[in-house]
Amino acid sequence: MVSMDRVALGTYPTPVERVELAPRSGAPTATLWVKRDDLVSPLYGGNKVRKLEYLLAAAKEAGASRVLTLGAAGSHHVVAVAVFARRVGLAAEAVLVPQPASKHAADNLRAALAQGLEAHPVGAWALAPMALLRARAKGTFFIPLGGSNALGSMGYVDAVAELAQEVERGAMPEPDVIVVACGSGGTVAGLAAGLERAGMRTRVVGVAVADPVPIVARMTEWTTRRTALRAGVSPDGAWDRVEIEGRHVGHGYAVATEWGARAAEEAAMSGLGLDPTYTEKAYAAALGLARSRRDGTVLYWHTLSSAPLTALQEGGPAALPSDLAALLRE
Repeated sequence: MVSMDRVALGTYPTPVERVELAPRSGAPTATLWVKRDDLVSPLYGGNKVRKLEYLLAAAKEAGASRVLTLGAAGSHHVVAVAVFARRVGLAAEAVLVPQPASKHAADNLRAALAQGLEAHPVGAWALAPMALLRARAKGTFFIPLGGSNALGSMGYVDAVAELAQEVERGAMPEPDVIVVACGSGGTVAGLAAGLERAGMRTRVVGVAVADPVPIVARMTEWTTRRTALRAGVSPDGAWDRVEIEGRHVGHGYAVATEWGARAAEEAAMSGLGLDPTYTEKAYAAALGLARSRRDGTVLYWHTLSSAPLTALQEGGPAALPSDLAALLRE
């Protein structure tokens, strides 16, 4: 299962699909396409899988027996770490911090626990570093927030090479812009470095899902530049492709927005499921961008798993432990 630098977790290529977009004003619009990374694995899809192929391979090569990460209580990243670490023979731990309560977040947390996650709850982000130091032990490999470092982001350098092949064989036109959710910034970083390496003309719009947006932008720039170096391309060239869009954050991380809810209704008509934390905001931005253009091609990169959580929750707690339930705040 383990190669020199990657562990095989996903099934590639993921499909690209055109969305039938009805213009609201009656004017011509750009064409909107979707890259279906929700389908990357029947176990658990989304954008974390490509990153974990590199990160878990590095953990195995380092001789680790467990991995340690961090995230919000209902983090998709934490679920993915728990699911795939278990499948390559590694234990998984995570420091968890509070987030707004929702059924989706609670379901994610139950799934992670059912997959064997050992959780370390803390009451605020400021307490996370000390909790990580306490939890980190010999034989533990650290996976950063969102899997977003230069190593993990190489999964999205690979993803651009995959996209370039799909364009070459006529599956879709070369996009003018890729729109993707931006939290910890690793997916944007890999896409930008990959586009620079592939020599495509495409730009990347990272839709910030949390405040403060300038910090999100700085984190993304940091990772983009380091990923570009790892990929052997110009850090300036990669970062020049990126725009961080901050108008869709709303009232903050994991807080639903009215425009995101409308985007989810429209996406459902195309068979696409969204979540309020990341993909509703990103898809709303993609719709707005496509409708603001008279021509061209916009590609929305879908980063949410579409695999059902019910199977992953089997054998888990019927009710969340009180210290973990307290992390989901009204």
